[in-house]
Amino acid sequence: MAVTRERFEQGLTYEGYKAQMTRNRERFEENERTVVFAEEDLRFFRQLPQELHVLVLAEDWCGDVINNLPVLGRLAELSGKLNLRVFLRDQNLDIMDQYLNAGTYRSIPVFVFFDEDFRELGHWIERPARISELRSAAMKELFATAPELQGIAPDTSPAQMPEAARERIMQFYGAFRAEHRATSDAEVVRELRALISRGLGL
Repeated sequence: MAVTRERFEQGLTYEGYKAQMTRNRERFEENERTVVFAEEDLRFFRQLPQELHVLVLAEDWCGDVINNLPVLGRLAELSGKLNLRVFLRDQNLDIMDQYLNAGTYRSIPVFVFFDEDFRELGHWIERPARISELRSAAMKELFATAPELQGIAPDTSPAQMPEAARERIMQFYGAFRAEHRATSDAEVVRELRALISRGLGL
């Protein structure tokens, strides 16, 4: 089922989404304040031949949303060419299930780009491919070496882990994010530029 202009307009504005956040807003806004863009990237977005509509699926408990949606939000603000509407994933599964990660997972954030006539140009899911590769390799190393994680399967949900193991995983996520922040933000922008370029035939 295609997303119509009418459905799109039912979403929250970017500021409206932030206003309803009940957790992680401070981290979200810190990421927003501190993201750095190359001038060439800003020029690309500012010189888009038309305004694009961007449907976002998000939830405030998701680390990838906290990391990556602020990048898009700042691009929208600085370029004046991206019209965002945010939908809460768990209240909009009919949209979510059109954009499953690997056809299976309800991964977020999802950014879906439409041209001015609401033709879909493409969509982006969760995090940059390069960051997923780096994180997977680092996580594999962590499970092989951290005493707190011995005997625990890598695909175990942190919620199901003993407290010490869960704390070690959270520590890992924080350290990984700090180390790879600049690379991650740059890769988000690079992948979005490529998606838009393909969609508009630039």
